Amino acid sequence: MLSVSVFSASSDLTLHLGFRNNWTFGRPRASLSQESINLEPREKEDETSRKVTARSATKDKSLVSSSLTTSKQQNSTPLVTALKASAKQNAATFHFPGHNRGRAAPNSITELIGSKPFLHDLPELPELDNLFSPEGPILDAQQQAAKLFGSLETWFLVGGTTCGIQAAIMATCSPGDILVLPRNSHISAVSALILSGAVPKYIIPDYNSDWNIAVGVTPSQVETVIKEVEKEGQKAAAVFITSPTYHGICSNLSEITQLCHSHGIPVIVDEAHGAHLGFHPHMPSSAIQQGADIAVQSTHKVLCSLTQSSMLHLSGTLVDREKISRCLQTLQSSSPSYLLLASLDAARAQISEDPETIFDKALQLAIEARNMLRKTTGISVLDVTSFPKFPAIDPLRLTIGFRQLGLSGFEADEILYKDHDIICELVETQSITFVITLGTCREHVQKLVSGIQHLAAASPLSCAAKMKVDGDNLAPFADIKTSLIPRDAFFSGKKRVSIENSLGEVCGELICPYPPGIPVLIPGEIITKNALDYLLHVRSKGAVITGASDSLLSSIVICNK
Repeated sequence: MLSVSVFSASSDLTLHLGFRNNWTFGRPRASLSQESINLEPREKEDETSRKVTARSATKDKSLVSSSLTTSKQQNSTPLVTALKASAKQNAATFHFPGHNRGRAAPNSITELIGSKPFLHDLPELPELDNLFSPEGPILDAQQQAAKLFGSLETWFLVGGTTCGIQAAIMATCSPGDILVLPRNSHISAVSALILSGAVPKYIIPDYNSDWNIAVGVTPSQVETVIKEVEKEGQKAAAVFITSPTYHGICSNLSEITQLCHSHGIPVIVDEAHGAHLGFHPHMPSSAIQQGADIAVQSTHKVLCSLTQSSMLHLSGTLVDREKISRCLQTLQSSSPSYLLLASLDAARAQISEDPETIFDKALQLAIEARNMLRKTTGISVLDVTSFPKFPAIDPLRLTIGFRQLGLSGFEADEILYKDHDIICELVETQSITFVITLGTCREHVQKLVSGIQHLAAASPLSCAAKMKVDGDNLAPFADIKTSLIPRDAFFSGKKRVSIENSLGEVCGELICPYPPGIPVLIPGEIITKNALDYLLHVRSKGAVITGASDSLLSSIVICNK
């Protein structure tokens, strides 16, 4: 049986869960000091015994009222209920879509998912409300979401977090305005720069060469850039922060928002990977809790809505909510999927049922997996000690390093997939990231731990093996130089040149290893040897390069001079 004792000291537990000792998080719960953790399969999950009952700091940051009345109100699903009622109508229907409530649905897809999704795939019928001018069930569902997540107002998104980030930047930045953002921001922020015409003022993120990971930004970095902009006689229109990152690394948003607000600057947070934060006492605070003006969340990631569905949360008075609405109407489909919208309503209701304990099982499984993997020879587990400037890491993210075994993340992923049927979330040169969610089961966590243990046992350690991946430490953002703003470069004349002749030219396309979707070259940037070396290196390791018109990277599109 795989078993391990849990830490008895609260300081050990905070590190174990991904927090620094001075990070406050949630309501106090009973100690885990007497509990034994194991990954032995069980015939039936004892939910009572599986509660995460670790000691925590005393600051209460729960988003949800403890009132039973409020809880019952939050459990209703207005949009799901309206969609169900509409689909039950025995009416002669002469509206879109063409499958007519599943009557003409293609057999190949109904054999896969059945006919019920088509029955509920309805257009903007009066009883279903209008996404861009909500007055009925959509408005009710969005208001309940705002109450749960602690925002002033919440919008449902059917274009993913991408369209929410684009809308947030367009609502705060006019052409020529300055947007402060990390250079490792998601591709959606770059597309927003093109759409808005904003001028980027990049913060070069901290980079950990041991893990080959670019992380978040610190309050001091934000302050430095704000002062630089002020010295130039200008003011930043907004500050854009990614927190948590794909690896779960959280920035100190409380200090960053206080700093920005003292200058009258709104803060936009790409919280795509953090829709679950702020609920459980042992998770970091959410962006809205820490004072962000806008937070955009991928509800479909750790929470349980359908893929492509997200939410945008607004707080404070620095951002005009009418601009947000106009931008979203510009960016989103005029024929939104009610299945996606209803899934957001359902996901919100699911969390509302018991927000402070719903993640107990997921956290417990993450703790168990992390404990076992830390004891596996040759395996490294990413934790907060690797990033001294950042207060916390999402405890539901497991980033595992294989460098000591002489394996790249891509090589380890191939072994885990082919030999153990394990599918991860993110593969990189040095590591693999796994996500524990509400849907993760004990059997799969046991399979993950066992697979990694077998991989480690079959990969003998040696100095030569360790040196095999030492060449992976290439920081892609070390020497960024910009010639044109992204919008001007996007619309400029272009030509194609060989990669050998591209050095020193102005990049005309967005070149991005995916995942994680962080562009290495952005339209308007000078093409450097460092960037080319990094792209060719990660491609040789197995990364997929998106955005480049030549996926083999034998040529690159550049801007005409």
